[in-house]
Amino acid sequence: MINNPTKFLFLLTLMGGTLISTSANSWFGAWMGLEINLLSFIPLMTNSKNLFSTEASLKYFLVQALASATLLLSVILGSLLFNPSVPNSSHLTIMNTLISSSLLLKMGAAPFHFWFPGVMEGLNWMNSLMLLTWQKIAPLMLISYTFHLDVFFSVIIVLSVVIGSLGGLNQTSLRKILAYSSINHLGWLLAAMAAGENIWGMYFLIYSFLSFAIIFMMSVFQLMHVNQIFSLNSINPINKFAFFVTLLSLGGLPPFLGFMPKWIVIQNMVNLGNLFIVTVMVITTLMTLFYYLRTAFGAFMLTYSENLWNTPTVTNSSLYSIALLLSILSTLGLTIISLIHNIL
Repeated sequence: MINNPTKFLFLLTLMGGTLISTSANSWFGAWMGLEINLLSFIPLMTNSKNLFSTEASLKYFLVQALASATLLLSVILGSLLFNPSVPNSSHLTIMNTLISSSLLLKMGAAPFHFWFPGVMEGLNWMNSLMLLTWQKIAPLMLISYTFHLDVFFSVIIVLSVVIGSLGGLNQTSLRKILAYSSINHLGWLLAAMAAGENIWGMYFLIYSFLSFAIIFMMSVFQLMHVNQIFSLNSINPINKFAFFVTLLSLGGLPPFLGFMPKWIVIQNMVNLGNLFIVTVMVITTLMTLFYYLRTAFGAFMLTYSENLWNTPTVTNSSLYSIALLLSILSTLGLTIISLIHNIL
């Protein structure tokens, strides 16, 4: 992508749009940044070698345009209806709900998730990585301005974790599995917002880190479906172990790095007294761990074989080295953080 000047330009404007949204001091400035971000991501999605990319680009554009129009409409209505001299909490609540709904649609949180798995299926791994991580920064930051753990956001959290866990159970495409996993993590991210800005920021950083590690590995070995993992013979057992441990870490299995942010969110939600939401979140996380374990267990035990021929030399690539390093860090991350904490 760096060697292509056009894509490099769109990548810069994509980052610029996110930075404009997160640093804007008005909703109109935030809307403008979201539009710049959208119009920069569409050309990056298109790929003449992939027949599904055009469909995914059109789907993404239509949904994001609808969300942007809803955001703009809700901001204009709010500015017209809101009168500082006559405070009316119902108008403010309706405006906040409309704004939050449009931003949740932009992220793909349930029940506005209908477009997300289909768009993910039409993208390559690097674009999928951007959609899972970078494209969520601006909407999450804007939602945190209006976030209050009321009935609306409680329903969104419960729906996101339930749909994210149930939707991935019958999937064979790895991109769709990561898409439903992302919907589940969005529920956890919204719950982390109730605990404070530093908590959801830390959760998002660790989620992005683990997504980087997994998608780099899948990109190196050109994995698209679960049955390709079952016959993954070109990787030695240590590297395979690091890869699947990273997958389990993304699911939040202790004692890996992905367990730490979920642990903190559970503790804060219990302190706030939201026991029902926490119970649903923990049960649905066990369901996501089930389909991660199903994938990893099949590759390790059920169909394990090693061929002595047709082994691609991917171990020399720099992307492979980065992916392996990230996988090792995700495996030992919680231990390293605990040691640093005890030393300090």
